[in-house]
This record gives sequence, C-alpha cells and structure tokens, in this order.
Amino acid sequence: MSAAFVFPGQGSQAVGMGKALAATFACARAVFDEVDAALGDNLSTVMWEGPAERVTLTENAQPALVAVSLAAMRVLETEAGVSLARDAQFVAGHSVGEYSALAAAGALSLADAVRLVRIRGRAMQQAVPIGAGAMAALIGVEFEQAAAIAADAAQGEVVQAANDNGGGQVVVSGHKAAVERAVEIAKAKGVRRAMMLPVSAPFHSALMQPASDVMRDELAKVTIRPPTVPLVANVLAGPTSDPAQIACSLVDQVTGTVRWRESILFMAQQGVTTFYEVGSGKVLSGLVKRIAEGASGVSIGTPEDIAAYNVTRN
Repeated sequence: MSAAFVFPGQGSQAVGMGKALAATFACARAVFDEVDAALGDNLSTVMWEGPAERVTLTENAQPALVAVSLAAMRVLETEAGVSLARDAQFVAGHSVGEYSALAAAGALSLADAVRLVRIRGRAMQQAVPIGAGAMAALIGVEFEQAAAIAADAAQGEVVQAANDNGGGQVVVSGHKAAVERAVEIAKAKGVRRAMMLPVSAPFHSALMQPASDVMRDELAKVTIRPPTVPLVANVLAGPTSDPAQIACSLVDQVTGTVRWRESILFMAQQGVTTFYEVGSGKVLSGLVKRIAEGASGVSIGTPEDIAAYNVTRN
C-alpha cells in the first residue's frame, strides 16, 4: 500500500480546531505555543474560543490551518512513529495547505511557514477592495466547461477557473460582476448547481497579482530545503523537490489554478492508494473518493483519529 499525506486549505477552519489535540498531547500543545510565539499573538486562543468571524478572517484562518495540520503531524510522528520519508510517497496541500505539506516534509521551518501564511493572508485580503471580487462554486461541471463559462462571462473583466477540486466541482474567481455573470451562464447551460461563495477575496485569480508580488519578496527571505518526499505542487500537478521550483510554484499559486483533481490523479497513477488528510476537517478525504477510483481518504485531525490510525497500522 502506497500512501500520500495531504493537507487542507481555507474552508476547513472551525472554532475549536486543534483544541483536543493540544489537550491530549503535549507535543501538539508545543506546536501551538511555537506558532503563537512565531506570530507574536495568541492565535491558539482565537482558534479555540472564537468568535467564528475572527477564525474565518483570512489572516487568521491560513496560519490556523497550518498550525493544526502540523500539530497533528507532530503527534503522528511522536505517538504513532510516522516518518514521511519512510511512509509517504508524496505530500500535497490544497492552496495554503501546500505550506503545511512543505513544513511537514522539512522544506520549511514551522515558524517560517506560519509567518509566511499570515503575510499571504493579509496580502490576499488587501489585494482587492472588499466587495470588488468574488468566487462561486459550479457543481456538476468538468474543468474545461467551467473555463469556457468563465471566458463567456469575462466581458473585459477578470473571471477564471480557480480551483479544479474534482468530483465535478470547479470554483471560479474574479471581479464580482463577472463571477455573477458566470453563475447565470452556468444555470442557463443546465449546470447542476452554481452558487456564490462566502469568501472575502477573489483567491487564485489574476486580481491577486499584488499578493503574488508580496510572496515573491517574502519567499526570497526564507530558506527552503529539499522536502524529504516530493511535493505535488498545486500549479504543476506534478512532483518537485527543487527549492527554487517550489518557491516559484508558491508565488504562481497565488494567481494560478489549484489543480487538485489532476494532482490526486497523478498520485493515484503513481500507485498511491491511501490519502491521509492531516489537519482540520474532512474536505479532501471526500474529494479523493470522487476523483480516484478505488483510492481511500482518511482524515487525521483529532485524538480519536490518531488512535484509529494506530489501530490500523498495528
């Protein structure tokens, strides 16, 4: 059995995320303490006590998701004896989850990863005035159809297929009016479901170019090491272990399409049969089952999940 470890992105955050891990495992608590110290604030308190609006705020949600993923990964290593170098064929992360994947595989330090994603979250929020951009989910479409709908809707504005999530789910992103036109065109074409998403910015669109420029500068300041196992990068949908290419892919990812469906298919074609989703929520585990026939997705984000992992391994 070949395995990949994958890490969730924005949308998987929730009040209370990681609290049980910290209460149960000292090594997890240490990760949250390290994150708070790196950021110079009590993010863990916000994560565990809310309110939900603060947890959902992009500049908090992104480092919070990385923190929970890396706390769960630390517990797997400490309590279950997991070694990515031995137990994983690949790592991958959905959007901001790519930073979790890189830190888990030793390419980024924990402190650098959470500082980078806080900067990323703020830069993405500031790239476009509130209300000027939007995102929408198209359900029951393939990527090519969604891209064609976006092209029809653009009419001189920006709207593009931003997330190819698989399972017939594609997210489009761009100027608010253009995204609204895309929703109407999708409905007119008989797409099963088309709905605006409650997000604060048009992520993974050309409108994010200012944030991409910020991340180019910030990534140049940190050390990226070759990961212990190859990263299947969002914008490549293929493996890389080259630090320079990893840095470029993280910059390109801000404005580029998250090619999640292709990434999962690539790993499955390389023999991966089990995808461990490490961190908050179960979104990626659900997508795996719809993308790769015969593959299983296993979410690991709670003490109970750790215990179940130990049982299945032993």
